[in-house]
Amino acid sequence: MKATRFISSRIFSFSKENLSSVVMKIAVVSIALGISIMLISIAVIVGFKNQIKEKVVGFVNPIQIQVLNQNESIEETPFIYDSVLKSKLDLPFVESVYSTANKAGLVKTNEEIHGIVLKGVGEDYDWNYMKSNLVAGDVPQYIENERSNDVLISKVISDKMVLNVGDEVRIWFVGENMKTRGRKFLIKGIYETGLTECDERFIYCDLNQIRRLNGWDDNMVGHLEIDVVDGVNPAEANSVIYYKIPTNLVSYEAKDLYPQIYDWLELQDMNVVIIIVLMLLVAGITIISMLLIIVLERTSTIGILKSMGANNAFIRRIFLQRSQRILLIGMLLGNIFGIGLCLIQKYTEIIKLSPESYYLSSVPIELNWTYILLLNIGTFILWVLMMSIPTMIINNIKPSKSIRFE
Repeated sequence: MKATRFISSRIFSFSKENLSSVVMKIAVVSIALGISIMLISIAVIVGFKNQIKEKVVGFVNPIQIQVLNQNESIEETPFIYDSVLKSKLDLPFVESVYSTANKAGLVKTNEEIHGIVLKGVGEDYDWNYMKSNLVAGDVPQYIENERSNDVLISKVISDKMVLNVGDEVRIWFVGENMKTRGRKFLIKGIYETGLTECDERFIYCDLNQIRRLNGWDDNMVGHLEIDVVDGVNPAEANSVIYYKIPTNLVSYEAKDLYPQIYDWLELQDMNVVIIIVLMLLVAGITIISMLLIIVLERTSTIGILKSMGANNAFIRRIFLQRSQRILLIGMLLGNIFGIGLCLIQKYTEIIKLSPESYYLSSVPIELNWTYILLLNIGTFILWVLMMSIPTMIINNIKPSKSIRFE
């Protein structure tokens, strides 16, 4: 081991002014860039997926229950949320169940008309997500068996309709026989999540207002939203709930309600895979080229070692040992550079995005240390295996010819 380390230190040197020295420096830079680009790509896509999923779930919760065969109509068919259904949903992985209902309407001012979805929620609704996205005012506070006129609107709607906290807004609804009727509401707060598809549609109101508009009983709901315990897979939870509820009801995951957003996220996964494959190939080819050049440049040295009794495995180990050190140096620099850039973006948000196109105002970063560790281990193993390819030509080098090789 000491002999291979000593000989490899003589063969591989960054200080010597020769071709192999230049190639080694290029290899270190290539490895560092490859690792840093892969780390940044993973951190960005994990950040994108988690933040956008959090936004979607903030609006609809991980699982919804509604009447079967309701199609995609905003006007919902009511069902009774009674003690029997409550007992069926009393499951260990269910954190909370919220009674909700949607109703289509039109916001009308003197200047503008805007189509919206009035989302009715009860007194037990979890406002934490909306509180974190408030830009003005406060969230409404509803009381059981009372009807409140307070509503929460989005900044998109408030800007378009020129509305502010404390203003009254009239929302119009289409009833039976296409008759329209209007209701006045008081704007309690304004939110902005950046998820345009939801921001431009949803206005939050008291569930009792929806019940009154639709003529429903007090125990009727349009749909139920279910929040699951942290760490529980929504897909697995949904598969259990699906078979627990009555046959006239059906349960959905959030991704079923907004498939276009989740499909877009899956497309980003593919982009990251392509980037990682390209970086692995580019850096891998650079490593192979580096070793090939060094082996050819040290042909006479290899011949001398063979004439002194060194076998092929010993000589290959000399080249691989030093190459692995170069690889580790490049990977270390790449990790420092990549993680450093990620931390800068995470805490300064220098790189901005268009919320209309990307649902976020800046490039999101989430450093998942498990992913980073697996990426480094997998990359190191792959590149070490690629290093063994150019060292195979050592087997074909003859001492009698190589000593005279120039």
